[in-house]
Amino acid sequence: YNFYMERFWANLRWHLLGLLFVATGLIWYATISEDRSGTLTVAFLDIGQGDAIFIESPTGTQMMIDGGPGAVVLRELGKVMPFYDRSIDLLLVSNPDKDHLSGFLNVLRSFTVRAVVLPGTVGASAEYRAFEVAVKEEGATKVMARRGQRLHLGGGAYFDILFPDRDVSDLNTNDGSIVGKLVYGNTSFLFPGDAPSAIEEYVSYIDKERLDVDVLKIGHHGSKTSTSEALLGFASPTMAVISAGKENRYGHPHQEILERLKQFEVETLGTYERGRVIVVSDGETVRVK
Repeated sequence: YNFYMERFWANLRWHLLGLLFVATGLIWYATISEDRSGTLTVAFLDIGQGDAIFIESPTGTQMMIDGGPGAVVLRELGKVMPFYDRSIDLLLVSNPDKDHLSGFLNVLRSFTVRAVVLPGTVGASAEYRAFEVAVKEEGATKVMARRGQRLHLGGGAYFDILFPDRDVSDLNTNDGSIVGKLVYGNTSFLFPGDAPSAIEEYVSYIDKERLDVDVLKIGHHGSKTSTSEALLGFASPTMAVISAGKENRYGHPHQEILERLKQFEVETLGTYERGRVIVVSDGETVRVK
C-alpha cells in the first residue's frame, strides 16, 4: 500500500510540475503576443475573391473591414490572432455583397463582437438576411456609417468615415460603399470599398488634401470601374494593396488599373500573388511585414 501511495504522490508532483511549466509557457506566449510596442497592424487577408482586412491598434483594439466570401476568413484570422483571443471589437461592412459580407457569419459564430458598422445599403442575398439575424442575436451595437464619424481605436489610432454623407438605402451596394481613412501618427491608409470612380471623384472633390495617404486599398479588387486618376492624384500613396482571388473569373485586377498604378509610381502588392499582406506602422513609417 505504501509503495503505491509513494508512486502516486511522486507522479502527482511531476504532473503538477508539468502543468506549471505549460501554464508558464502560455503566460509568456500571451505576454510576447500582446507586446505591440506602439505598432498598428493592418493585415489584408488571403480569402480569395473578396475583401477582408484585420486591423489591430497599438493598444490591442481589433477591427475588421469586411469578412470575405466565406469560412476561409477563420483560417486567416488564426494566422494573425493568438489562439486564445475569441473577441473582435468592431466589424465594418463596406458593402453588403457576399464577397464582403458572408465571412462575417462565421466570425459572429466564432467570436464575441461588440459593434457593427454598416453603410445603409441593402443586400439582396440570403447571407445578408442571415447576417442581420446574427448581429441581432449577438447583441452587438449597430452603427450606421455617416461622414464625420471618427472611430477611436486606441493609442492615437482612429478611423474616419468619409462616405456615405447621406442616406444611401436607395443606392446600389457599390455606390453606397463606405469610404474610410485609418490614421496612426503621421501614417494613414485609405479604404474605398467597391466605390466606383464617380463616388471616388465626389469624395476627392469634398476632401482633397485629406485624402493624402501612405497606403491605398485598391477599390473593387482592381476593377477598371474604380481607382480613378482623381483619387490616385489626391491620395498619392506610396503603396497599394489589391485584394483579389488568383485567376478569378472577373479578370481582376484589370490591366488598365495596373498600368495606372505604374504610371503613378505606386508599389503594388496583390493577395492573388503574395497571399496575405501585412503592413505595420510605428506612427512614422509603414512597412510590409
